[in-house]
Amino acid sequence: MNTSLDNLTHKMQRAALGKIVDVALSRAEQDREKTMCQLVDAAKQFYGSGFSDETYENAKKVLTDPDSKWTKLINCVLDQTDPHVARTTALNLGYEAFFRGTKMIRENRVKYQCNIPWLILFDPTSACNMHCVGCWAGEYGNKNNLSFEDMDKIVTQGKELGVYLYMLTGGEPLVRKKDVLELAEKHNDVEFAIYTNSTLIDEPFCEEVRRLGNIAFMLSIEGTPETNDARRGEGHYAAVMHAMDLLKKYGIIFGTSICYTRQNIEAVTNDAFMRLLCEKGAHFGFYFHYMPVGNEAAPELMPTPEQRKYMIDRIRYLRSSACDIPFYPMDFQNDGEFVGGCIAGGRNYFHINSAGDAEPCVFIHYSNANIHDQSILEILHSPLFMAYHNGQPFNKNHLRPCPMLENPELLEKMVHETGAHSTDLQSPESVEHLCEKCKAYAADWQPTADEIWSHHKVRESRYENYKDWKPSQPLD
Repeated sequence: MNTSLDNLTHKMQRAALGKIVDVALSRAEQDREKTMCQLVDAAKQFYGSGFSDETYENAKKVLTDPDSKWTKLINCVLDQTDPHVARTTALNLGYEAFFRGTKMIRENRVKYQCNIPWLILFDPTSACNMHCVGCWAGEYGNKNNLSFEDMDKIVTQGKELGVYLYMLTGGEPLVRKKDVLELAEKHNDVEFAIYTNSTLIDEPFCEEVRRLGNIAFMLSIEGTPETNDARRGEGHYAAVMHAMDLLKKYGIIFGTSICYTRQNIEAVTNDAFMRLLCEKGAHFGFYFHYMPVGNEAAPELMPTPEQRKYMIDRIRYLRSSACDIPFYPMDFQNDGEFVGGCIAGGRNYFHINSAGDAEPCVFIHYSNANIHDQSILEILHSPLFMAYHNGQPFNKNHLRPCPMLENPELLEKMVHETGAHSTDLQSPESVEHLCEKCKAYAADWQPTADEIWSHHKVRESRYENYKDWKPSQPLD
């Protein structure tokens, strides 16, 4: 099919789905069950054979049950989301990223024989107005910025490969508010998600975000005012609460970004905290294991094996039907079994820092490719990224997925063999220094991880080895 016909088909499909979404949203207040059925039917129609009959029936069963946890969660989100924001998110994240984008990505993985990501994470700036304990970004200062042209290049080239979700971090991305809004307006067919410390969110900005409709937020927060401000500075907790109130007022979708450490792990997972988040309007969130990255890192903040086991059990409980809290948490380090292990190196995502260096992971500050002189596709074929492609999964126990934290000898090997250099913007860190901080942790965690894994009912996923997939073979 030629490019012109492809573009026409794309526009017609998006327009058709837009009409379905409009009808569904207009009836949402009168008949939520019917609305859910319509959206599931639309997903089946546009996703085709990739949406199995079993998945279709299960989705309809769960989403049309008024007592289902997922129905309650979706209702919470629909009730507080501005209609234009809901419509745009359904088209950009639902149709472009999940349906059309996923098909393009899978085809391109076979075509180019390398990792093609589902999302790209990039830093508009290294500047941050905070200095959180143990965070490398707060030490960088305003040394580097991606130009608007750089960011536009990333999104434009990413879309050509099927990438329709872009996450922004830093530094503090909202230091570059004007350019971020301009980028979202130019690329109004993609979804942007911004990790932010919340302190720069104000009413005029919220008005613009609501108008655009394609920006969501992940707000950094770590438990109580005491546990949060001890790491992030006095007054930060109050700033997050204020930002949540503003985002909820304007009907903007937002969740949380929580770094769990040895000191705060219970504070950021207990029932009272989760219910507070829901009350404020956050119904999803990402949990990140503290990583000892950078010469000034604080390895003593890494959780103990007992704490990490608690985290695994706790997150799964919060997601289960046994828990009535309408919040869906995702655990970047402990959910490897659901995505086939490490997702970095472009397998599902990769990171571009504010100097343009392409890094396999936001926590892996080594590179031998840069967006200023290479295309996205060339980056994905670079030595370090191909080492990830050829080495994944790094461990058959997906509770030990990371080539740094749980398998540090593998990161050392890849960095040396590919000639990658440190991309730390303040104080370059040798891979030996970084991995040395992880060796004792990896050894301590292995027995517990292996014991837990031995009792898991593990579904063998073809997605784990998608590089062997053929176009006629449906992916799970």
